[in-house]
Amino acid sequence: MDATAAAIICLSIMLILLLIGIPIPFALGFSSILIGTITYGATILEKVGSSTFYLVYNFVWTPLPLFTLMACIMAETRIGEDLYRAARNWLSRLPGGLISASILGEAGMAAALGASAPTIIAVGKVAVPEFERYGYNKGFSIGALACGGVLGPLIPPSATMIIYSVLTNVSLGRLFIAGIIPGIILALMLAALPVVMCARNPRLGPVGASVSWAERFGSLRKIWAVALIFVFILGSIYLGIATPTEAGGIGAFIVLVIAVLFYHLRWRNLYRAMIEAALINAMLMFIFVGAQFFSYVIGTSSLAENITSFVVNANLPPYLVIGVIMILLLILGCFIEGITLMMLTIPIFLPLVITLGFDPLWFGILYVTNMEMGLITPPMGINLFLARNTFNVPTGELLKGIVPFFVMLLLFLAIIAAIPQLSLWLPSLMVGR
Repeated sequence: MDATAAAIICLSIMLILLLIGIPIPFALGFSSILIGTITYGATILEKVGSSTFYLVYNFVWTPLPLFTLMACIMAETRIGEDLYRAARNWLSRLPGGLISASILGEAGMAAALGASAPTIIAVGKVAVPEFERYGYNKGFSIGALACGGVLGPLIPPSATMIIYSVLTNVSLGRLFIAGIIPGIILALMLAALPVVMCARNPRLGPVGASVSWAERFGSLRKIWAVALIFVFILGSIYLGIATPTEAGGIGAFIVLVIAVLFYHLRWRNLYRAMIEAALINAMLMFIFVGAQFFSYVIGTSSLAENITSFVVNANLPPYLVIGVIMILLLILGCFIEGITLMMLTIPIFLPLVITLGFDPLWFGILYVTNMEMGLITPPMGINLFLARNTFNVPTGELLKGIVPFFVMLLLFLAIIAAIPQLSLWLPSLMVGR
């Protein structure tokens, strides 16, 4: 069988298996092993063993379990609650201020958790009762919370960025630093939107209770933990003191000390955090093993080269090509889980992006944001259903609330695409880059 035809058939079988509910690792592994064996013979099975071995024992994955453990330990503390309450105290007198506070709380938690789902839950379990207490529109407020989860993978440290770094050989340290300015910009954009909309329509989110200045300043004393973790991790990377792996170890140790000494973390909570971190990492590694061999079957074909040649020969404007890629990722993100989407599309899109003269570091920020947007779009939007089920809001009402924030996310993508220096300026100043 021709290698290109084999790649297309392999991709088609994998998508069919996903659509009928087969777990991601098995869909990836079965389709690639079946088509690989038919195309290259039984000797391809040796590749399964060797690629699995080298993948699992590859030290480039080391930061992932460290940052995952750090996030799981933090989830066992009240750090998310303290962040939200500090933001609420300062913004409560604004129209829609509680929604803006929840988004800024998510930005703070994103700097520690690095993933969207735990960020939404950590802030939402504190914010949603406040929304209900003050009569906020449920779909609008929880829609904002779901869209704010995009900040999780964008603001470093980020598990998604680690995966992108491994797949593209882009420096993880530079990728972390590149996400800082875009992450701040997106947090401010999302936080400003409910203030404007609720000022025009107070029924969406009325003004909250008045808070004294003493209470406002007092609440700032409770957010020092996240600030300290953020400074130690990104500061050590930015100044060239530590590699991302070493920074992950530093971060995990500091989080553990803070959780035990200041948040009274008990053994049962630490045990639960360790079990959860182990399960998450095991799940991810199973996906990576399946995706590794799947990428091999796709990569041995000329599919990526043919697409690149076609686009280059068509003489399309480079930014038009980027726009088409972003639209494709949004559409695919509606049906395919994020990690799987990365494994499928990065080997195809990245050579094209580099050929067109774009920086893969800048493309990484666009890609991570774009991929996360797929998590809040039906029918496969994981964060959409997480928010719906966790906070008991009808799907139609939630989708209506998400729309204005989704438009803001599209505007953010356009800004980052049009001004690459927003992503590239800070990494260019790194020590030992």
